[in-house]
Amino acid sequence: MKKCIFSGVFDPPTKGHEKTVEKCLKIFDEVVIAVMVNPEKQPLLPSEQRTALLDKLFDGESRVRVRTFYGAAADLLKEENTPFYVRGVRNTLDFEYENSNNFASKKLNNDIITLYIPAEQEDLHISSSAVRTLVKFGKDYSEYVPAKILQDLKKILG
Repeated sequence: MKKCIFSGVFDPPTKGHEKTVEKCLKIFDEVVIAVMVNPEKQPLLPSEQRTALLDKLFDGESRVRVRTFYGAAADLLKEENTPFYVRGVRNTLDFEYENSNNFASKKLNNDIITLYIPAEQEDLHISSSAVRTLVKFGKDYSEYVPAKILQDLKKILG
């Protein structure tokens, strides 16, 4: 059985995240979505809410498991007993950032196999930071968030 890890902050989950997981399901038997917690960052949503939104988004998909993780991705991969680490990329800036992290992670866990999954052209503008900015200015963000969790997110944000 092949399993991959798709980790991120998911603050909040977006249509881009959803599509990356859907692509992973075409390759892997199991996808572990890891909501990473960085105590130095102040997210829009607490990790419990991000995890709950992802649980609802993939409810009914038995091959997806959502969990929270405190620590380095290299440690998460060891804990989950898989070398496959998926990163979604929208552009060359994302690629450079992720590739730099890949080299650092390989120093911690040389068995890591990082897979970059490019976003679809129509989704290149979708990001959690764009959603946070739209929320901050009271603008509509429904185009960026999966319909299955949109009302839940609106309720959380008031």
